Amino acid sequence: MGENLIVVNVDFGETRVALIEHGMIVELLVERTAERSIVGNVYRGRVTRVLPGMQAAFVDAGLERNAFLHVSDIVRREDYDLFGVDEPGEGDDADGEVRRVSRRTPIREVIREGEPIAVQVSKGPIGTKGCRVTAHVSLPGRHLVYMPTSDRGGVSRRITSEDERKRLAKILKRIAPPRGALIARTAAEGASADALEADAAYLSESWGDILKRFGEDRKPALLYEELGLPLRAARDMVNDTVSELVIDDATEFEKLRSLADRLMPARLDSIKLYEGDEPIFDAFGIEGEIKRALARRVELPSGGYLVIDQAEALTAIDVNTGSFVGKGSKDQEDTILATNLEAVDEIAYQLRFRNIGGLIVLDLIDMDRPTSRRKVMARLQELLKGDRARTSVIKISEFGLVEMTRERTRESLGRMLHEPCLYCDGTGQTLSRVTVANELLRELRRHHDEFKGDIEVKLHPRVAEVFKGEGAAPLKAFEKRTGKKVALAADASGHLEQYQIRARR
Repeated sequence: MGENLIVVNVDFGETRVALIEHGMIVELLVERTAERSIVGNVYRGRVTRVLPGMQAAFVDAGLERNAFLHVSDIVRREDYDLFGVDEPGEGDDADGEVRRVSRRTPIREVIREGEPIAVQVSKGPIGTKGCRVTAHVSLPGRHLVYMPTSDRGGVSRRITSEDERKRLAKILKRIAPPRGALIARTAAEGASADALEADAAYLSESWGDILKRFGEDRKPALLYEELGLPLRAARDMVNDTVSELVIDDATEFEKLRSLADRLMPARLDSIKLYEGDEPIFDAFGIEGEIKRALARRVELPSGGYLVIDQAEALTAIDVNTGSFVGKGSKDQEDTILATNLEAVDEIAYQLRFRNIGGLIVLDLIDMDRPTSRRKVMARLQELLKGDRARTSVIKISEFGLVEMTRERTRESLGRMLHEPCLYCDGTGQTLSRVTVANELLRELRRHHDEFKGDIEVKLHPRVAEVFKGEGAAPLKAFEKRTGKKVALAADASGHLEQYQIRARR
């Protein structure tokens, strides 16, 4: 039995799942009742627009925004009839090969505006973009994944034993449905043939239900819904490295036990109900780590630190030595190397924990020695092997820059738990109080003729302080020139940049 632990917190309107590996929280999944993930859901959609220039189409699946469908994610009608109501395996071409549409195939040859189509959400909506969908449906079970529109099955690459791979491949060939393909997940390692066959039968039945519902109407509708977060976590994350799954909700606990009894009866006793008085995430030290993970500045144990800035198109991570000067280092290069090695340890952790995806630029501290750069790159690449998301890293430049990409499948933790600041509009900056004071003086000069008598200005206390110091002389000069007194009324409830000019009462 492994040392890892899954902790599930079910709260009002929000469910959180933390994966703890060797005492460290490496993943945090959050699902809100009002914002439940739709990735994995299958919908009856309708093609609303075909864009030949983009080799793509938009599909109305009854969601808030139309979904994006690329030509390579479309199933040929002559190869697989998603538009009928036949059960999988029926028809004269049941054993025919399913050909994936080429990226070069003109999209209007394979899809038309107005036609119905069954699609699965492969990537949820991110930012202002709608979700991405595919007609190549993939249904996950405990041990297997069933792909009814594919003819290429196989065994997870994470299963490294050649004997086990051969055993699983032999079983898959025997239990494969008449149409489609099966993939053995990592959890299939060591699973009995009976367990795999039961999984295959369940998934084939699920696909039959999807096709039946598809043929019942033409309106956009949900045909298949992925499991909720606690059940999904148990199905996908519980393996031989996980010693326990602990949950603090009795209702979800019973659902988990029911799922385990059906899909993984040997792990039934590893699912525990937490009944302590202290909130479960407090008891396991998770709340404090969440706050650390969301900070812009992340301290390193040696005294160095990272600065993480996540923009719309990319994430930049800057490495700084801070107070770290090394302990017994022969020269500055040793100190820099030690800091960069420590930094990539933290970076690999932060990428996974925050679920940062897309383009990422790492600004490491410049290293003069090629051997130092190779050591840092080797450490980074080794650490990224443990990341479930696909990553690609470009070699480090002589200036210490590393460009990399990480698969983006859902919103990052920061974007999910944060929203743009109403005060600074998400920029992270406001105008300085001196700038606001000077703007105020210009406004007074522009509009003082609109007031017959003296003027009152309602403004933030920090801006009012400027007029007691460097801004006092300009304000007096204005009063002397216009013959009007200006009374300052400090109000801390307003925005630093906001002020109100009115006639004095």
